[in-house]
Amino acid sequence: SWTGCLGFVFRYFSGKLDHCSGRSGKCICNNGKAFENQTGNRLDDLCDGSRKNTGIFTFFSERMVEMDELKTEQQKKAYEDYVNAVTPTHSLPANMVKAFLVGGIICVLGQAILHWCGSMGMDEKTAGSWCSVTLIFLSALTTGLNLYPRLAKWGGAGTLVPITGFANSVAAPALEYQKEGQVFGIGCKIFTIAGPVILYGILSSWVLGIIYILMK
Repeated sequence: SWTGCLGFVFRYFSGKLDHCSGRSGKCICNNGKAFENQTGNRLDDLCDGSRKNTGIFTFFSERMVEMDELKTEQQKKAYEDYVNAVTPTHSLPANMVKAFLVGGIICVLGQAILHWCGSMGMDEKTAGSWCSVTLIFLSALTTGLNLYPRLAKWGGAGTLVPITGFANSVAAPALEYQKEGQVFGIGCKIFTIAGPVILYGILSSWVLGIIYILMK
């Protein structure tokens, strides 16, 4: 009948088919048991339940599990490929060279301002003050023009020169949170990055001052 043929197909593809050499020939069950089929009985009865009979629902459930596992593996591989594609690759020697160039250029600029102020007749202390103020102004200005972040992205740690890097760390949060208002935006967020530096800088200077007084 068509149901028997359908069952045979499913049993064949699921690898659970017992077979005989003939109606009254030798039969082999899936468990390896062999015997002579001389009674004319069905092979299902002769195997006496030793063969695992997989029906339609079992067959489809197994195939669905296999498809889900395959789909999961494909999704995992696709995600790994995506992560590898979007993750930036960095070269340590190249980053060191960029940081050296950017930090060196900022320091050369500061030294040029210092010499220019000295040529204007200022003493060393006044020239140093004008140099610091100018670098802070240029850092805040370029931060507002979105130039300093681009430089920092390329130069990395080279832009963390104390004066310019500190000015950028104060100006950047003020610009980012200005939409939240003067108090809860700029007032609360302006020292988000620079606050720890100020706090522990003052604390360290106080401790060192006490030690200096005691040892004096």
